[in-house]
Amino acid sequence: MERQIEKYFQEELNADERLDFLKQVESDNELKKQFIKFKNTYALLSFSDAACGKKTTRDSYTQFLCKMRAKHIRQISFYLFKYAAIITLLIIFAYQAGVNQYSEILQENIENKLHVPAGQRIKLTLQDGTTVWLNSHTTLTYPAIFDKKERRVAIDGEAFFIVAQDKHKPFIVSSQGIETKVLGTQFNICSYRKNNDVRTSLIEGSLQIYFTGKENESIILSPNEQISIKNGTIKVDTISHHDYFLWKEGIYSFKDELLVDILNKLQLYYDVRIIIRNPSINQEKYTGKFRQRDSIDDILRMLQKIHKFKIQKDEENNIITLS
Repeated sequence: MERQIEKYFQEELNADERLDFLKQVESDNELKKQFIKFKNTYALLSFSDAACGKKTTRDSYTQFLCKMRAKHIRQISFYLFKYAAIITLLIIFAYQAGVNQYSEILQENIENKLHVPAGQRIKLTLQDGTTVWLNSHTTLTYPAIFDKKERRVAIDGEAFFIVAQDKHKPFIVSSQGIETKVLGTQFNICSYRKNNDVRTSLIEGSLQIYFTGKENESIILSPNEQISIKNGTIKVDTISHHDYFLWKEGIYSFKDELLVDILNKLQLYYDVRIIIRNPSINQEKYTGKFRQRDSIDDILRMLQKIHKFKIQKDEENNIITLS
């Protein structure tokens, strides 16, 4: 299985093999731990390449694998992870994080359901040429071949769309009883079902938003506008933080964001439960950036430097408590 992990990070697997492998990682705890170790190493090499402008990440990673086979992996990993933790606290580079690239070979009359595991992102191209980025813990349901009247998909989670233009076949995204209808545009939709809210942000083009079955009561969004719908309450305002959409490049950017909202995303990215014992720290606001590939320990320590709180970890139950 170690060889399979190597192939994954060296992009030697085809689309189907990559999807099958991610499913195995999601269901096998031991494999997941091993996968995370490799992922952190790969992130460090990517970080070093971006900072120094030297070899490509793939070449660096290949050299690392050769060394790893010749020496003890635990000793190497210890120094690499220690080095990564020090660097991460100094600076964060907004570089292309090596998002998984997918171009699906689709067959007629097949409905696809794609789930992205914790800590992963996926980029895929639909049958009509539409490009989609999927964030952690996101499920996209889409047909292999769109029908003649419309292009319809469903989302539970977060996705960024660049929709291929087709005036005769509108593109419709369904999420929690809300329909987002477009002809050709760029937009982001965040709709995790367990959070019971939907936020849609329009970057380019136009969007028509309406509740399922109520298209005649729709709201039209213009570029640089976003709509939030929670518990039946609708709010439309201007996008104030465009760096937020860097998530599709592996960068999580937050501006004057409550700690509780930041922690909710960390739980999604790292598949961990975070408990807050001191409710007062929930109201603290933070501005900054971190990479989704950084460890959760490093991120929490970075936040801890701004507003003090204590961190306790329960490794056995995968729980972090802040007080």
